[in-house]
This record gives sequence, structure tokens and C-alpha cells, in this order.
Amino acid sequence: MTIFFRQIRYKLLGGFLVRPLIFAIALGVAGALLSHLEEWVPPMNAWIPTILFPSRSDPDMARLIFSTIASAMMTVVSIVFAILLMTLTLASMQFSPRIITNFIEDRVTQYTLGIFLGTFGYCIAAIPAVRSSPPPFVPILTVTGAMLLAFICSCCLLFFINHISEAISASHIVDRLASQTLRMIDELMPPDLGQIRAKLPANPNTYLNQTPILSNRSGYIRFIDTKQLLSFAQLHQTDIQVVRRVGHYVPMGIPLFVLSSDREITKAIRNDFRSAFDFGPTRTLQQDVEFGILKIVDIALKAISPAVNDPSTAITCVDHLSAILIHFASRHPPDDVLTDTDGKVFVSIPWLDFERLVDSAFEQIRMYSRTDVAVSLRIFRALADIAHTVPKLATRKLLADRGRRILAGCAKSLEENEIVEMRRRMSVLETLAGN
Repeated sequence: MTIFFRQIRYKLLGGFLVRPLIFAIALGVAGALLSHLEEWVPPMNAWIPTILFPSRSDPDMARLIFSTIASAMMTVVSIVFAILLMTLTLASMQFSPRIITNFIEDRVTQYTLGIFLGTFGYCIAAIPAVRSSPPPFVPILTVTGAMLLAFICSCCLLFFINHISEAISASHIVDRLASQTLRMIDELMPPDLGQIRAKLPANPNTYLNQTPILSNRSGYIRFIDTKQLLSFAQLHQTDIQVVRRVGHYVPMGIPLFVLSSDREITKAIRNDFRSAFDFGPTRTLQQDVEFGILKIVDIALKAISPAVNDPSTAITCVDHLSAILIHFASRHPPDDVLTDTDGKVFVSIPWLDFERLVDSAFEQIRMYSRTDVAVSLRIFRALADIAHTVPKLATRKLLADRGRRILAGCAKSLEENEIVEMRRRMSVLETLAGN
């Protein structure tokens, strides 16, 4: 059930449904309750100065205000959606279709739509309380609240337009993607690189039955509930070896994990373990560090393509990629083997390693930037920055090897005088690698 509720939460809070709907319902209910409360407690009207609403005995004026604000709000909502759709189209064409989810998940956009829809609901819910006869009634406090909400909406519209103009810039998009990836690394990986972890023993269990369990649906693995897997392994006294990691696409009918046990692996047991995996049509940033990297790489590749020719954006992407890799290298990767306190059951889960992440970050950019001196030089600087921070000599040798690949590719496409600075930076990498 944990995965089910996580799926619901991710789908609802990551779109234009929940937060705008909550605003609309809350303000609509507030408009209805406040207008009726004024009728039940007449002295409440005395709180509003006459200068704010002088037509206290004119129901038509109150209806006009409510209807004008309500119609204006729906007009503005149409404008907001038009701006948003235009932004999504431009961002998708200019950068990458993968970043559309970032705009959909943007809290400012959700709250802006919510406050406009809420103001509309507030006015619509309050109009029925206004009557001309008998006796006439004008909810003065409610009308004043509607005017206040209209002023707040005007300010929100200006803030939203300013926010969208900043959000569509390449630097802002890349910085936001990097920040999301860094937060996900913090959630997934503990910051204890200096501590020595107890090494888990090799799996001593020798079970008679090893049963590959096939995936019952196609999709990307977006999240693996490791605690749930371990609890099921304890419950059924079964070892589990996951064969596909987070971010992999698993077609239906392909082995997802292998269960080892002396007991019969029933259908109920298989479904228990399958329930710990969250599948979806697209990758997400719930546990997938590589996906955050690939989003930034997509923007860099688009920027250095001949059609766009924007090396400055590509350089910005390389800078943020280096920051992500430095942060990743400072953390312990998630445990790939889990066991209970008695060591009776084992759960093996593959996770992304540092070498694969380096290749995901720089390999495609390296191939497409062979003729771009500025971008290639910045990758050298990024590799050197990473090498300065990692304690393991083997990791620095890995980075030096990637630097050699960059130099070899550029040497085939550029003149010798254009790669002098690259050779100098390569020598720095070689020194850091102990060569």
C-alpha cells in the first residue's frame, strides 16, 4: 500500500489538480459561510469603514461587484493558461520535452491558478446571499473580502508574469533541475563518506528453489521501496535479488527479480514483492539520479547543436553537472545488500555507480562538442574540480581516462594550436590521477 499511496501523492501534487482545487473549494466555502454569517450576526457589518463600501443598502451594487470580479477572474485564468501553454511550447522546442514536468510541478503556477479559481468560487458562492426583498440584505464584509481578493489576484498576476519570464531562461531551468537532483541525492544517500561501514557478509543461504519473477506490466521503474522488500523477505523467509535498477525500462514478461527460498513461491508472494516497485510511463526524480543528469544533458546537447549554436548554455549545464557529481561523490551510495538483524534473509538491489553517472553526464556532450573549444575546455575544468574532491585514487584515474577521450576526439577535429590549453588541463588531470 505504501507504493500505491506514493503514486497517488506524486500524481496529484505534481499537477494542476490538487492545489488549485483546494484553493477553489476553500475560498468558495469561505464566501458562502461568510455571507450567511453576516446575516446571522448583523453587527459584523460595522467592522467595515463606510469609505470602503458606501452602498450598504444597494443589493444591485453588491451583485455587480461579485459578477464583475467573477467574470474577470475567469478571463485572467484563460490568460494564465495561454501564457503557460506558450511557455511549455517554447521550453519544449528550445530546451527539451523532458523539462515540461518542471513547469507543471511549479508551485507558483499552481498557487496562481488556485487563487484565481478560488476568487471566482468565492464570488459565485456569495452571490445567492444578496437579495433585494424582503428584507433586503447586502453582505458588506463579504463584498469587501471579494474586493481584497481581486487586489491580491492583481498582484499575483504581476508576480506570475515575472516568474514565468525568469523560469523560461536557460540558467534558471538548469539551476532548478540541478537543485532537484541534489535534493534527491540527499534523500537517497547518507552524508557519511568519512565513516567506515560494516561490510556485509556474502549471502550464505543455499536455497533449493530460485524462481525468476517476471514483470506483470511494462514501464520504467520509478521507485523501489527497500524497506518493504526487506519486510517481505523476513515475512516469507525468502532472499530476493533485484535484476533491474531504478530508471530501467522493463517490458512485461521480462524478469524483474529472483526469489530464492526452500518454500513454494506462491502467486500471493510474487504479488507482495511486485507491490514494492513503482512503475510508470516516464522516468521521475523520486530515486533516479541519472534522470536528473540526463535532463541537463538534453539541454546541453540542444544548445551545442548547429541549429541552436548556444555554447554558453552548454557551459552552464557542464558547471551544474560537475556540482551534482561532486555532491554524489561525497555520499555513500545506497546499500546494494540489505539483511535483517539475524542475517537470515538478503535483499540485493542494484544502484547506479559513480562511473556510470560520469559517463551519463559527459559522454554525449563530449561526442557532440569535439569542434567546440569552449565546451570541451569546460568539461576538462569540471573533471579537474571533481578530481580535487574525490578521495579515491581509482576514481581520479577514471576521470583522467575520460579526459583522454576528450583530448583524443578534439585532436582529430581541431588544429594543434586550438588544443594547447586542453593538453595543459589534461596534464593537471594526469597529476591528480598520480600518473
